[in-house]
Amino acid sequence: MAVFGALGAAVWVGPHVMPSDDVTSQPASCSGGEQEEPPKVYKRTPRPVTGEELCEVLNRPDLAKLLGTPGETATTASGTSGTAPLTDGKVAQPEAEVAFDTYSVNVLATYNKLSIDQYVKLMKFGDETDVRTLKVRGRPAVLSSAPTMKIEIDLRNGGSGGPVGQGPLARTLAVALDRDDRGGYCEITVWSESGALPDDGVLLDIAGKVLPRIPERR
Repeated sequence: MAVFGALGAAVWVGPHVMPSDDVTSQPASCSGGEQEEPPKVYKRTPRPVTGEELCEVLNRPDLAKLLGTPGETATTASGTSGTAPLTDGKVAQPEAEVAFDTYSVNVLATYNKLSIDQYVKLMKFGDETDVRTLKVRGRPAVLSSAPTMKIEIDLRNGGSGGPVGQGPLARTLAVALDRDDRGGYCEITVWSESGALPDDGVLLDIAGKVLPRIPERR
């Protein structure tokens, strides 16, 4: 729920706060000045990636082509080295996001003990639909859809927020961080403001480029 809340904010708020006059500008870069030191849990987690590294992996020159929109350039690109909610900072959870005019893509790696099998079982208590289990690069994986959150912010009145509603569907591919599914997973999520989604092959193609750059969990 927390993940899709963040996605919803990016989907519905982003276009109102990001500059869009220069449509011929260069693709967005992941470098955002001085990088903060990741939380201490990253040093205690075997071979974790950081948000900056995830952003560099995701923000590929061919990402727009993989999404089926080869003429577009990235408008925003960012990465954060955070921790999972409700874990008291004990679970590393780096995240990266790249947005285009048509689609936005989010990659989230969670270094917890939750297996994909357990992940799928938890879906019966959530809003996920169109669930499909499969293997990706020899690892257990699951495809699912769930609504984002629609958050409206009135910038004219000091940034006051309105009611939270349901936004368009997002499609997510979750893949185990190792072939034996011993815990931890990487989620690749795609969504658009219009509600249109690419076919599942796009998520699999993106996973084929991203996963080899994320070390398998020991």
